[in-house]
Amino acid sequence: MAVNVSDIPVKNSSGRYDNVDFRKATGFKYPPIKCSYNRRDVLIFANAVGIPSDETHFMYELDPHFSVFPTFPSNLAFKQDDQDVFDFIERTTTTPVPGVPPADPQRSVDGERGIEIVRPLPTSSEGLDLEIRGKVLGVYDRGGNMILEAEQLLLDVRTNTVYTKMSSTAFCIGQGGYGGPRGQSKPVVKVPEREPDAVHIYHTLPEQAALYRLCGDYNPLHADDSFGRRAGFKGKILQGLCTWNIAAHGILQKLGGSDPGGFKSFTARFKSVVYPGDILETRMWKKSTHADLEHIVFETIAKGDGRIALSNGYAILQRAASHSSKI
Repeated sequence: MAVNVSDIPVKNSSGRYDNVDFRKATGFKYPPIKCSYNRRDVLIFANAVGIPSDETHFMYELDPHFSVFPTFPSNLAFKQDDQDVFDFIERTTTTPVPGVPPADPQRSVDGERGIEIVRPLPTSSEGLDLEIRGKVLGVYDRGGNMILEAEQLLLDVRTNTVYTKMSSTAFCIGQGGYGGPRGQSKPVVKVPEREPDAVHIYHTLPEQAALYRLCGDYNPLHADDSFGRRAGFKGKILQGLCTWNIAAHGILQKLGGSDPGGFKSFTARFKSVVYPGDILETRMWKKSTHADLEHIVFETIAKGDGRIALSNGYAILQRAASHSSKI
């Protein structure tokens, strides 16, 4: 969707923007993003999110059940068709949205991510013409911050086959204050006041962020301590999506028999920063069962100081596994 020049905010001498109207953004469709991947990308992702070697259906391309981990598409909008590094800042700030100032990458973080698996991806995109088609659901103004909600479809344009539906919320710190709509607050997912039904513990490596960058998230915030300090952190931080994907694996491993066919949907809110080397503990509670679907609430904490890394966690798994457990 083309953006009229008259709808593009203009920076003024104060560093703020004129011609801002968040309402103009609703329904805006981003240009389609072409993306592709190979089996090596699938294996890198599995390593980067800490899948152990005994889950060979994710870790070994000759396993008879070799599969893409279900949340693998979460990075494809970054990676696109590249097999080399690229300028992450340029790639993620080049598309203007009507009525919305460009986000400052040093003061913008993921707020929430979700994914629904419509159809499992093959182990490479060979023979497919994959596109991510995204649109803005709304842009909101809360407490001087700008919040942009969007959704993305990953599909093969040759057959119009949809593989995943994804949702994202970008939290742009201090970039609101333009009198835009506040939007409706999402329901809070409360964890039960009892012991969790399962717990997954993962010791992130000091090199975890550097490894996860190879999945396509080349934001300097995850590689450059000085960049991280300028953003207000102690130094470089772990990608929020890395924590998110580690939790997704923990849930599938502990409650889903490590069966990718049973993974239906997954969403969580990014609550606190995680640093490479932190120990992550994902606590899971079975909430209810509908037909053959298991509904699960979860949270992920960083052990040590106990800060909550992921909140509002909700996942749906299919109870019947299509092949034997790898746990």
